[in-house]
Amino acid sequence: MSLAEVPESSRRIASVFDRAAATYDGVGVPWFQPIADRLVAEVRPAAGERVLDVGCGRGAALFPLAEAVGPSGQVTGIDLSSGMIAATAADVAARGVTNVSLAVMDASAPSLPPGSADLLTASLVLFFLPDPGAALSRWFDVVVGGGRIGVTTFGAADPSWTALDDLFRPFLPQQMLDARTSGRQGPFGSDEGVEGLLAAAGFTGTRTVGFHLPVLFEDPEEWYRWSWSHGQRAMWEAVGTEHHDEVRDLAFAHLEACRRADGIIPLGQHVRVTLADRP
Repeated sequence: MSLAEVPESSRRIASVFDRAAATYDGVGVPWFQPIADRLVAEVRPAAGERVLDVGCGRGAALFPLAEAVGPSGQVTGIDLSSGMIAATAADVAARGVTNVSLAVMDASAPSLPPGSADLLTASLVLFFLPDPGAALSRWFDVVVGGGRIGVTTFGAADPSWTALDDLFRPFLPQQMLDARTSGRQGPFGSDEGVEGLLAAAGFTGTRTVGFHLPVLFEDPEEWYRWSWSHGQRAMWEAVGTEHHDEVRDLAFAHLEACRRADGIIPLGQHVRVTLADRP
């Protein structure tokens, strides 16, 4: 599939990440990195393996994977956001990493040869795709027989976080109300649902490891900066300038009400790592 054939919904998401690329995962709040680190730990990359990291972003999983497979291995990172790829390419060069290649490519249909990866990873990507089942079928073809796959998705957020996100809902267009990213319903609403998606694509031995990720903020302003640095940026852009201050003030009041005695504002998210094998 050429980039011109990429669905409009995917191009729209990619443009959000283009705008967030400069600060993505770089405002001092551990979020993507601990999720990616857990994914890499669970998939257990081995020296010499060929890895495809789908939706590589700024390299949260890419760089640990490259270190794990070593100089005899190879990691290919793909992302539809050209801004992400450009920023990550600069990081690769700055770090002197020699076993990584990058490409602007649609996660739904990677234009890679069948059996070209021993391991495929996708951290917080699958629920963004227009047809996750179809994408998994394409990924199945890319993974060599005897290879494996690991993906991360969201389970339920803490009630305080859900209430915070709900402040945006009255201002969001219908296409942004898809519950897949929230882990509230549909196949992304349970471990079994995500495992079923992988099984339907042909993967076997599906299993899930879940963990709770605490996300701690010093003050509402830190949360605000962080919320603009990743996919939630799209929610702010949907709110627009007319209602921006209203939503921000409501969010700040809610966060202040969540503040602990030690001054920290805690939010928390359940994350699932779903693993499977390619027969």
